[in-house]
Amino acid sequence: MFIGHYGLAFGVKKAAPQISLLTLFVAVEFVDILWPFLLLLDVEQVKVTPGITVVTPFDFVHYPYTHSLLMGIVWGALAALVYWFFKKDIKSAVIVGLAVLSHWFLDAVVHIADLPLTPFSDTKVGMGLWNSLEGTLVVESIIFIIGVALYYRGTKAINSKGKWLFWLLVAFFIIIDIFNMFGPAPEDSIPALFVSFAVLQLIVLSLAHFVDKNRASL
Repeated sequence: MFIGHYGLAFGVKKAAPQISLLTLFVAVEFVDILWPFLLLLDVEQVKVTPGITVVTPFDFVHYPYTHSLLMGIVWGALAALVYWFFKKDIKSAVIVGLAVLSHWFLDAVVHIADLPLTPFSDTKVGMGLWNSLEGTLVVESIIFIIGVALYYRGTKAINSKGKWLFWLLVAFFIIIDIFNMFGPAPEDSIPALFVSFAVLQLIVLSLAHFVDKNRASL
């Protein structure tokens, strides 16, 4: 799942305006931000195998430390603890932790049975929505549209940047999602994947920061 994760972050901002959009984006994508680094270190492995699913060519061979349910709970708890340490806000810390954990559950909807339950078990799960292009588009679009609408209705632009940066971010997500769905398979090279993921996250997180900075919660 791609825009679905960010759609959830947009929506949570409506319920928790005290948490920055940047923080929520990092939370819902935390394990995907960590994942490329573990690929570079050969701690986790992925292959590009066109046709393994209809939507994505990625064959997630081994990624128990970022994408297992148990580690999702661990990462969520650590994120909550770090947020509480700096903000001293228990409610917001819990929300951040749950946002981190949400990644596994949303992934479980789209992935084939490749998501581990723990790093110590061979049991893997996944509902396999990625085997249906139409189903994936519908589910992700619904989550994204609802989340974006909630964020838009729960905030207001305080200057012109708050208006056009918001729509630029939304448009960027749509363009990237279309490319992911219909574009060519990426190069089967871990360094190339690392660079592409790093650039993508840098752009998304930068835009999130500046969008939120130029909008105020209602």
